[in-house]
Amino acid sequence: MLKSSAQRFLSTSLSFTQSHFRFLSIFTRSFSVAHHNIQSSLQLQPSYNGTHNELIDFFDYLLGQCVTTQQCKQVHGQVFLTGGNSSGFLAARLVSVYSRFGLVEDSQKVFDNFPVETSSKNMLLWNSIVRANVSNGFYIEAVELYDKMLKFGVWADGFTFPLVIRACTFIGDLFLCKRIHCRVLQMGFKNNLHVVNEMLGMYGKLGQMKDASHVFDGMSIRSYVSWNTMISGYAFNHDYGGATKMFHRMELEGFQPNSVTWTSLLSSHARCGKHEETMELFGLMRLRGLGATAEALAVVLSVCADLAEVNKGKMIHAYVIKGGFEHYLFAKNALICMYGKCRDVEHAQKSFLEMKTKNIVSWNALISSYAESGLCDEAYEIFIQLEKSNGYPQVRPNIISWSAVIGGFASKGRGEESLELFRRMQLTTVRANSVTICSILSVCAELAALNLGREIHGNVIRAMMDDNILVGNGLINMYTKCGSFKDGQLIFENLDTKDLISWNSMITGYGIQGIGQNALRVFDQMINSGFKPDNVTFVAILSACSHAGLIDEGRSLFNQMSKVYGIEPQMEHYSCMVDLLGRAGLLQEANNIIKNMPMKPNACVWSALLNSCRMYKNTCVTEETTEHIFHQINLESTGSYMLLSNIYAASGKWEESAKVRISAKTKGLKKIPGQSWIEVNKKVYMFSAGNAGQANLELVYGVLHVLALHME
Repeated sequence: MLKSSAQRFLSTSLSFTQSHFRFLSIFTRSFSVAHHNIQSSLQLQPSYNGTHNELIDFFDYLLGQCVTTQQCKQVHGQVFLTGGNSSGFLAARLVSVYSRFGLVEDSQKVFDNFPVETSSKNMLLWNSIVRANVSNGFYIEAVELYDKMLKFGVWADGFTFPLVIRACTFIGDLFLCKRIHCRVLQMGFKNNLHVVNEMLGMYGKLGQMKDASHVFDGMSIRSYVSWNTMISGYAFNHDYGGATKMFHRMELEGFQPNSVTWTSLLSSHARCGKHEETMELFGLMRLRGLGATAEALAVVLSVCADLAEVNKGKMIHAYVIKGGFEHYLFAKNALICMYGKCRDVEHAQKSFLEMKTKNIVSWNALISSYAESGLCDEAYEIFIQLEKSNGYPQVRPNIISWSAVIGGFASKGRGEESLELFRRMQLTTVRANSVTICSILSVCAELAALNLGREIHGNVIRAMMDDNILVGNGLINMYTKCGSFKDGQLIFENLDTKDLISWNSMITGYGIQGIGQNALRVFDQMINSGFKPDNVTFVAILSACSHAGLIDEGRSLFNQMSKVYGIEPQMEHYSCMVDLLGRAGLLQEANNIIKNMPMKPNACVWSALLNSCRMYKNTCVTEETTEHIFHQINLESTGSYMLLSNIYAASGKWEESAKVRISAKTKGLKKIPGQSWIEVNKKVYMFSAGNAGQANLELVYGVLHVLALHME
């Protein structure tokens, strides 16, 4: 086809010289064979005898065939030599081609070298340079070019405004967007469908759906793009009600929702956590005879992931296969995420291995699948494979990859490995985000590594993430659990906006340290600030009352849960109350609470009572508690066995104590030794009874010996 086009051009270009004919023949063969070696082909001379229009057509054709930047620059050189650079059309074409290769600076040079008096009249050239900047992410520069147009007296047209509006959307400046909107109205583009649709998208992405609705209502003509943009805007802003109303209005006004409309409606419900409704809508979409798109299936797969409904996910997987979407990258990535969140790592890995091409999302989805399933070692192995994936420079570990493995080790209580990975990440060019920081802060909190936590806090300030509420909550949790309440309180007070997690973190911190009165004070402040407590809040405050011995306050709060706040007590709340009453020696009252529970008590509830029996050496309640623990509950922990054994031993019942230990041993249960740790020079040292394997432990024993002498 390329050769025949060139031959047709040859037949019309009778005024070409013999050298020009030789050039075109060579050029044609060059492109038709391999689209390269253009260097030897471009032999045009400045002395051209053809018509000006023929020259423009010729170079326009050549620019359309360029597949490398070198070819583009060679053609550009010949345009300059033959005087074609005076053509606004060719200049715009060059700007467009350079932009396609991402060479915005070269596009700008072409534009800047064009005569000012001519460029001010050439709308095509202005639109090309604005589009070049918008397409390559230079949004501020695109708006500056628009302002420059106005200074030259060039009026934007129906092609300019959508580009400028898109640039304003990405900049996110509402005042700037309003200014462009006014300009659109002044220039008479109120009824330009392309321009107005772009404005609808602009207001939707800025969260200004009232403005979008006002623009939409003022439209004299609407297209499917208009309706779909509005529904997509409501979905983007997590307003499933607005999306649903617009959907029904669309039907009433005679527009039959298409697959894009349905996908936006599904997305609006999925974003709002309306998972069951999303699945129902998907079923209705199928009943109406609309074939599921890859985008719609990706939305439904995300819902199956959130619901942890692997069977429903497999059903949607069948739709993916039936619809021929197996090779759609985002659909396959959605499948990996779904299987991963459903803890079906086998199918997640199978879906991953079936992919012909993988991007970083694919790798991260598989890493997260293993990490969220508690298989952090396997997640780390895949991470190492990603690091070693030479030949794919565009697929390298990013912050999501690092965060997944760091968080995986942190969630399994393997803080040392988590910290080691974080230090490795700091040596790379990857910068930590709020999720990574929160994972590391939680490790610092669990290890009581206050100095390391302060170091992380310094990194947060330098990275200007201290205004991030997620990071702020992580800092509050770290400082309070490490016993540094002043720092925790300071972070809490300096938060511009507080959420329920912020308040819960403060209450939990005070509770863990046994400062119950402070926890109650923060609880009252939270209520007075208009926040409604949740299940986590009551676990924190009841636990705080338990540790501080605040019996009356604990009873009162427990009674308020359902009567005042409409929260039905769950297993963990009953466990807190049993612990509260048991610690105070009110064993019979604690036992009565267990008997009157609306659900079957679990091991945690009985163990809380058993621990209190040990403290008060109450063998009467112990016998009843023991019967429930060992005959009604299948225990996998040695805690209750050890408690009961110690109670018998303290009462002198050595045979019973031995029987309990033998029973635990028969079931293959092993007691995990208690451990202590200390941080020295940014390194955490773990200690456990009977373990002499720690480095420099002889120095520790030496210090202990000296301290013992002082105490004596």
